[in-house]
Amino acid sequence: MDKERFNSAIVKYLALQAEDPIQFTSDIQERNERAAAYRSYDVKVISSFDEDDFVEYLGKLWALRMWGNKRYKVLEIIENTGIQTLKTSLINLLFGSNPIAERWDSFLGNVNGLGYAAASELLCYANPAEYMIYNGTTNTAFEYFGIPLVSKYSYQRTGTRYIQVCEAGKEILEMLKEAGVPDANDLLAVDYFFWDVARIEAREAVEQELGCSATASRQCLGSNDLRASSLHDEIRDRLVDIGRLLGFDSRSEVYVATGARVDAVWEAQIGNMGKVIYVFEVQDKGSIDSLILNLIKATSNPAVQAIVAVSDIKQLEKIKSECEHTSIDALLRTWDSSAVLSTFDHLSKAHESINSLGLVPESFN
Repeated sequence: MDKERFNSAIVKYLALQAEDPIQFTSDIQERNERAAAYRSYDVKVISSFDEDDFVEYLGKLWALRMWGNKRYKVLEIIENTGIQTLKTSLINLLFGSNPIAERWDSFLGNVNGLGYAAASELLCYANPAEYMIYNGTTNTAFEYFGIPLVSKYSYQRTGTRYIQVCEAGKEILEMLKEAGVPDANDLLAVDYFFWDVARIEAREAVEQELGCSATASRQCLGSNDLRASSLHDEIRDRLVDIGRLLGFDSRSEVYVATGARVDAVWEAQIGNMGKVIYVFEVQDKGSIDSLILNLIKATSNPAVQAIVAVSDIKQLEKIKSECEHTSIDALLRTWDSSAVLSTFDHLSKAHESINSLGLVPESFN
């Protein structure tokens, strides 16, 4: 760990508390009430959940705050997972007797639409002395402080890694206590420390050290290598999420023409005139020829307005070269996979900020 950076962050955190003690007291009260509310749900209660109960339960998670229409998102999770599987998986995660690493992997493997941030948040509320909130802010803080537990991709976020994250969180909690940080009683305090100071410090450090803007910081840091099959699925899912956040009817694994099943589409209805479709194909370790053939087939649908190949920079250069002077050259666009992840991160943060304004009443969602 970079102790100098960590100690500097603590000094700034204490200064923030001193500047606005009323707000910090309110934050601590809200934190404790939130954890207590989630601890009131036991096995019996969760077993009786219907769709509305799940909307109430999951809709309050910070991990879902980027979704303005929480009900739509939760119902989608239920539809894609199955309500009984969701109940069983949730009960096993929070109350199961198997080691936490096994319960973690089982939950993420069986529940479609709730990722590591939501799983860790629920665990932290259930037992904040033992379990750490693990999300993008955690990764940013780890990277900034030199803690070698940064996980940029979902295949890295295993149960074994989560145990390591929690152990690191406990060490940081002890350091906060030693520094005299008020109410540093559990691992929720570490999350608040990361959120209030570490993420801002980290962003500024990236900009200064790499000479790039905040929106380009991830590209500057690298991570263009798409080589694991699970990365294909993660990029595909982020493409779908970006489309939905932008207001498109966005889906994965869609047939847009005969023999053309594509990784993702963004679709929009233009009044009563028809629809436009944007097609996305993710290239990892498969054949470029296969990708190009699939995109050619997709263009036989007249609604397809653009076809987007998504991969690392090296692969994209090959794809552009192969498609030059072909029938799809004019429609082809390319998108660096690391930029997709960066776009999703920043777009979700923008939606979180806008949703916090409460411009659309919950009853309209």
